[in-house]
Amino acid sequence: MHVVSGETNINDVGIKKRFKNSEPFQSIIELAWNGFDARAKNVSIVLQRTELGGMQSLFVLDDGDGIDIDDFDSNFNRFDDSLKKDSIDQHGSQGRGRLAFHKLSHSAIWFTKFKKISAKIEINSASIKSYQAYIDIANHDQHPQLLEKNSGTCVVLDHFHNELPTDNEIIKRLQNEFCCHLALNENLTLSFNGEVISAPEHDFHSFDTDFDGSQFAIKALRWNEKPAKERSYVYLVNSKGKKVHEVPSKFNLKKDFHLSIFVTSDWADTFSSKGDDIFSTAKSNPTSSTWKELIKFVWKISKDIYDDFLKKKLEETLERYQQEGVFPTYSEYSDRDYADWKLGNIKAIVRDIYIADPTLLENLNIKQRKIFVRLLDKISDSNNNEDLFNILESILDLSKEGISKFSDQLRLTKLDNIISTIEELQKRRLVVDKLRHLMDFHYKEIKETPDLQKIIENNTWLFGERYETMGAEEDTFTKIAKQLRNNIPEINIIEEHDVEDISELEGAQRQTDLFLARKFPCLDSNGKPYFKCIIIEIKKPSISLNVKHLRQLDDYAAILQRHPGFRSQNLHFELILIGRKISKDSFEIESRMNSHIQKGDMGLVADDVRMKRYVKNWYTIFDSFDLTNRFMLEKLKLERDAIEIAKLDEKTSEDIVTSLQNDV
Repeated sequence: MHVVSGETNINDVGIKKRFKNSEPFQSIIELAWNGFDARAKNVSIVLQRTELGGMQSLFVLDDGDGIDIDDFDSNFNRFDDSLKKDSIDQHGSQGRGRLAFHKLSHSAIWFTKFKKISAKIEINSASIKSYQAYIDIANHDQHPQLLEKNSGTCVVLDHFHNELPTDNEIIKRLQNEFCCHLALNENLTLSFNGEVISAPEHDFHSFDTDFDGSQFAIKALRWNEKPAKERSYVYLVNSKGKKVHEVPSKFNLKKDFHLSIFVTSDWADTFSSKGDDIFSTAKSNPTSSTWKELIKFVWKISKDIYDDFLKKKLEETLERYQQEGVFPTYSEYSDRDYADWKLGNIKAIVRDIYIADPTLLENLNIKQRKIFVRLLDKISDSNNNEDLFNILESILDLSKEGISKFSDQLRLTKLDNIISTIEELQKRRLVVDKLRHLMDFHYKEIKETPDLQKIIENNTWLFGERYETMGAEEDTFTKIAKQLRNNIPEINIIEEHDVEDISELEGAQRQTDLFLARKFPCLDSNGKPYFKCIIIEIKKPSISLNVKHLRQLDDYAAILQRHPGFRSQNLHFELILIGRKISKDSFEIESRMNSHIQKGDMGLVADDVRMKRYVKNWYTIFDSFDLTNRFMLEKLKLERDAIEIAKLDEKTSEDIVTSLQNDV
């Protein structure tokens, strides 16, 4: 064994000054990176704590090449200067990392094995520029973890004067720091106290392509959270897995979007980043046609990934805006179908704006967003698209060509929304006509409730747009509501006066009523959240609704109000009883409806606090649809024509004449 002493090329004060803003945990990161820089396949961090959670011992072990004991000048004598500085594939390019230990402990010992020769190097933070190296040490002086290895390094820290984060936080930060390195090099392992560190959550995309006869394998990783130091970069990697070139992505400034792309090819084996150097003879360089075509392809797939990310994030954002009350309620419209269409239209406009510039709305607070969206709605409603485009052009970060495409997209969005709505209304018109025909001529043949149930489940809009999200799934609320419904006296008994024709009694008794229930969150006019609980009972087509059914509806309301689980002030109920027709002798149902007629709510028979009740027949529902459907179709067709006329204003007379001649 022989001893070598030396000093770094900077004094103690200078060294510590460089680490002034570094935190203690950074020392662990630096030591782990040094292991990977030494071509380690496995790096292990082992931390032992005291019973009180304090620091007891810590070492970082790797199976890399070890420290070159024949050339300390290239290792421990350098600071702010490293032999790695010309390699983008290695982390320790500044020659500082090894000395970061002093932020955590007073002393550090590097046990190493290089070409089967064992050594150890000691540094104390009191004189951090000085080191003492012991070369060719005996096995009993070597760290036990290195005895069976041909090469490697184990750094032991001792005499701690600072603390590290919790074990869970350490694992999370290691994931964040080494995300790209681990994702790119699947054969590498980093562990903490025996737990293998995996790459943090990400979406993975792979592509294979070729340019000028060379094959390229592309890995794209979109991170759910921003990595510690990783920006959105494109890395060129040679056949040995070494990064030889990197360029910043065009997506670095996209909010919450973090993308790392690795392009691997043997084309990169001869790559020279100095391609514009007149003395360079390398065909693989940043100015070559192959690289230009490759990077153009990379930008294209990056944009595709970004667009997909935006679409997913957009739907989450629109749902959040809805919950925040950003969108107008359109309560001034008595026709809820039209109000719902307008809501869909403003959402479509916001969707296009978000895709053009996600930060525009996200940088506003809730109140500002509400004002902005309502102004958009008013301008859009006036069909004066030029005003809308002028406003957006002044605030969106788009080129003149970009704003022109965006304005076309907005106009197309509204037109598509109108056309698709017209088509949907026409489909619904057909459903109502068929259902009316069934109730007029074949109601006696509709014997099995599942027939009618399937129709209702597929067309819940028949009861109004507010019921369109209803389903017949048996969730907890539905089960309880149905159980309570069965507590109503004689609810399933059918008597002679319940049917129009006594001959239909036997068939009616074999059928069961259709029961639908749903509980879902809503906002009131003040933006306060509450749960709307809708329960619909549809009587058999052969039954005529009478006073008995009305009283059963009242009994059911009373049972619900008494139930402990339904007493919350945040639960608002709507009970709806539907039959093919209301008995001509049922004066009480008609009287109850007339007493609430001024409220303009069709079929309302009771308006208690948090408990509305309705009695409706199918023909009233059909007629109501006819009225709203006709209004909607006329209104939408007018708006469609207005957009088409606005498009004509932008055309020359020659264009209009040509289009008319072609139409003919």
